[in-house]
Order: sequence, then structure tokens, then C-alpha cells
Amino acid sequence: MSKATNITWHDAAVTKNDRRASNGHGSCVLWFTGLSGSGKSTIANAVSSKLFQQGINEYVLDGDNIRHGLNQDLGFSDDDRTENIRRIGEVAKLFVDSGKIVTTAFISPFRTDRDHIRSLFEEGEFIEVFVECPIETCEVRDPKQLYAKARRGEIKDFTGIDSPYERPQHPEIIIQSHLLSVDEAVQKIFSKLRERFII
Repeated sequence: MSKATNITWHDAAVTKNDRRASNGHGSCVLWFTGLSGSGKSTIANAVSSKLFQQGINEYVLDGDNIRHGLNQDLGFSDDDRTENIRRIGEVAKLFVDSGKIVTTAFISPFRTDRDHIRSLFEEGEFIEVFVECPIETCEVRDPKQLYAKARRGEIKDFTGIDSPYERPQHPEIIIQSHLLSVDEAVQKIFSKLRERFII
């Protein structure tokens, strides 16, 4: 709910459908969710790269990168996590309105937060991609040594250790990243985009 009162919504002269028609493809958000180390960023960037190679307007919003700028004032408490995801959802909505396919790679651990983001989009524009991976595998990968630090108590409120991760109930796509290669994951996501006539 906005705290500002003296504001008015202005309709754009160029619409989302105008941009889609000009681009020759649809727009949507691929919302990657899963534990740290599950492979979200790797797969999201691989999808983005393939889209770019095919001349499709795309952009990646990555959790760590966003926290260096837009969300640098937020920590990892439950409230801050919710605000982090709320802001990203609004940014993703702008990208979809601009005619792009935007991939977002965020743990986004809370189901209610993800459901709220889904509600911002028109039918078919929000594609939840659950990157499923056993926490044991994530810990073995642990590219940033975050699990090790959390186990030693050096990081608090770490998802999967002392903060919960709520699995999606009805994701559009499930990627079992411990079983599929990155290329296989990308192919699965592209199949969904084609099925929805986005590309």
C-alpha cells in the first residue's frame, strides 16, 4: 500500500502489446526459486544467453547483484526478505511491461511472497521455476561457502539451516538440478516458453 496520496497513474502511449508486436515475441517472468547452491543463477543465465543468441529481448535479475544496489539497505530477517522479493517483483513487472523475458534468480523462500508476486502479473506472464536440489548436494557445491559459515554460526537466518524454505505447491516448471544438466534444464524451460507461445 502506497504511503503517498498525491499521485496519479498515467497510461503509457506505447503499450505492452505494442512492444511485444514490435519485438516479435511475448514477455514474461521466469521466477527461479530454490535453495542456495541449487543452480538458479547458473540456469537463469544460461536461459538468458540462449534467448539473447536468438535475438529475443531478455534480462537477468540476480539476487546477489540486486543486493549490491537496489536492495543494499536490506538484511536477511523475514521482513527484509519479504521486502526484497516485493521490490524485485515490481521491477520484474516493469521488465515484462517493456516486452522482455526477465529471469529472476532468488531463493524467495516464502510461499506467500511468491504468491503475491504472481498476483502482480496477468495470466500466463508468471512462470515459477522450482530448482529442486537436495540440501546435501547444495552443501557439497556451496560455491560461496555459505552453508559452512551458517553451520559455524557465522551467518544467521540462512535458508535451509535456521530459516525455512517453503517449497512451491504448483510451480509451472520443476528442474531437478542434481539430475539434469544445465543444457537439459534450458531445453525444458524453452519448451514451456514455446508451449505458451511466448517465443
